[in-house]
Amino acid sequence: MDKISLIGLTVGIAAILVGQVLEGGHISSLVQPTAFLIVIGGTLGAVMLQSPLRVFLDGVRMTRWVFVPPTTSHAALIEQTTAWSQVARKEGLLALEAQIGTLPDPFMRKGLQLLVDGVEPERLREVLEVEIDAWGGQMRQSAKVWEAAGGYAPTIGILGAVMGLIHVMENLSDPSKLGSGIAVAFVATIYGVGSANLIFLPVSKKLLAHIGNVISQREMLVDGLVGIANGDNPRIIENRMRGYVV
Repeated sequence: MDKISLIGLTVGIAAILVGQVLEGGHISSLVQPTAFLIVIGGTLGAVMLQSPLRVFLDGVRMTRWVFVPPTTSHAALIEQTTAWSQVARKEGLLALEAQIGTLPDPFMRKGLQLLVDGVEPERLREVLEVEIDAWGGQMRQSAKVWEAAGGYAPTIGILGAVMGLIHVMENLSDPSKLGSGIAVAFVATIYGVGSANLIFLPVSKKLLAHIGNVISQREMLVDGLVGIANGDNPRIIENRMRGYVV
């Protein structure tokens, strides 16, 4: 569980609600189903219109990374790769074949399989880097679904505000309807700007950070596997991989 994401979301929303109360307002005045429907529904529709189905669905699935990020451990990967290099140095590359099936990550299994198959070091690097680039590009595109939502939401909020004001102007002769119309107008703007800056854009940035972390780990793995293929000393391989850890 990524506790800082949960804390950040809670602090952001709580600050707005507490500020509303301190100003003498009521939290209930911020609850406007109509404004919520306009902003969230309009934003969702705009994002779906601009995104291919696969990209949109991947972006939705990736949301769990905000609170449960993908498991990455540079230290564990360095230790494991160093152990592989020691085994390969003593017993040969084929001795690593038994470990392929025990790896949970498909990318690691593919890399180790190529190593065991005796693929040339440069060809090994080329194949795995192409996969890294393709995966990274696809994941970044999916993460930007949330960035797009952050761009559309404020504009849809303004649209909701204009609709609320139109409703007000149509009912100037009936004072009982003026309050609800004005409330929808201003709350729609709050929903649009608030959801963009408290949820959509931060989620996009968090997902891109996790994607970068996974890519860094995969690049580190490739460097280690190439070192094993070249027959480098395990200590050299370990030190080179540690250079990826900031």
